[in-house]
Amino acid sequence: MSDRPLLSADNSSHYGASDRSSDSPVLSEYDEQNRQTVEKRLLRKLDLRFAFLVLMYIMSCMDRTNAAAARLSGFEEDLGMTGNQFNTLMSIFYVGYLLTQTPSNMFLVRMTRPSLYLSNCMAICGAITLFIGVAQTYHAILILRFMVGVVEAAFFPGAIFLLSRWYKRNELGYRTALLACGSPISNAFSALTASGILASLDGTLGFAGWRWLFFVEGILTIVVAVSAIWILPDFPSSSSVWLLPDERILAKLRIEEEVAVRNAHKGTPVEGWSGLIEALTDWRVWWLGAALILMEASLSFRIFFPTLSATMGYNSTITLLLCAPPWILGTATLFLVARHSDATGDRFWHTAGPLFVAIIGFMVAISTMNAAVRYLSLFFMAQAPVAHVVSLTWIMNTFSQSRSKCAVAIAFINAMSSLGYIGSSYFWPSRWGPSYANSCGICILTSTMCIVMLWVFRRHLSRCNEAAEVEEQALGLHKGFRYLL
Repeated sequence: MSDRPLLSADNSSHYGASDRSSDSPVLSEYDEQNRQTVEKRLLRKLDLRFAFLVLMYIMSCMDRTNAAAARLSGFEEDLGMTGNQFNTLMSIFYVGYLLTQTPSNMFLVRMTRPSLYLSNCMAICGAITLFIGVAQTYHAILILRFMVGVVEAAFFPGAIFLLSRWYKRNELGYRTALLACGSPISNAFSALTASGILASLDGTLGFAGWRWLFFVEGILTIVVAVSAIWILPDFPSSSSVWLLPDERILAKLRIEEEVAVRNAHKGTPVEGWSGLIEALTDWRVWWLGAALILMEASLSFRIFFPTLSATMGYNSTITLLLCAPPWILGTATLFLVARHSDATGDRFWHTAGPLFVAIIGFMVAISTMNAAVRYLSLFFMAQAPVAHVVSLTWIMNTFSQSRSKCAVAIAFINAMSSLGYIGSSYFWPSRWGPSYANSCGICILTSTMCIVMLWVFRRHLSRCNEAAEVEEQALGLHKGFRYLL
């Protein structure tokens, strides 16, 4: 093979795009034959680097949910919590999370070093988690939990947007699943870690076990965040020493090809507040935001998973260990469903299916207090987060025509969905235990309403595709952009 780049920098073609206009020259025969080799090499490098993003997300999820495990080790008693104070402590995180997601992504889209931005935000989260471990009052921890939400809001929507800048539409589902699997892995791993820390470090150096939980997880978060500065990719347009010249050219070209041919944003630089205005005036952004509010409300059981596991009557160590297997299965399902969704191009049924399975789990939990059957219901419930992952991929596919609008839409919809967590933190009061039948009933209702809203959205996109096909046939045009259903 020649030493020169396989893809020449002079090629401005949108290879594989549906429109072959005269001002878009086709790649040379040499490039056509060797593109697949370069693309495989590029994807292999990207996947290896973005694998570290999964580790970062695992630590991020541990920072937001460690209070649930601490609850089993005197957290409430030591701080004198009463009534719904613990529920408020859990929900205050999502208030901060809600406020800063959209501004953060608007800032991120204008950066040249997103790796530095995301890593620094994560390191700050780790530092705040350490401070929670030494806080002496409920109100101090309440403020610190709010601050964790404010800073951590940058990570997940920012990571999703960063993925969308490197991968094509038919590759995003699986990669988004790889990232999002950090959540169920975190739920499983944090339960195992918490059981070890609470059992072995309680009383060491005069600190309660729950304080050591925050110490250890805060330090781990900082270590991972600092390492990420040199590992995470930046945008394709940034200088990347880890990419060969032909790989860098192809990385840019692949994203250009993904720009819809019927959209006027192709090749337009991001300026001003255009992305924000376009997103906020598109009713689909608000519709999906409302649907995800309902979805996140139905997923509120994740925050209280140790509490649900505790209803089977075991001690805190066994309770935390029992939390791991459902999430391990949920992670495996996540990979399979996301990969199949990419292969088939279907989004709706791969979103609705896991929600239907979770509804079965809620019904089983309502129907009995038998320990074995209730534990089985947790495996069904743990399938619900799969729906969230596929829906995020669907959002990126739908708004992929404009870089700035996509960034704002991802952050804004994700921020709106946080409202579901803020309210649903009060769906699980202690007085409704140990059966939590009312809580499960609310989750069934919100899941059903979410499925209905997503079905309406699917029908809208289907009609848009039909209208585009009719227009192309009438004008004699090649097949252009189609929404994934």
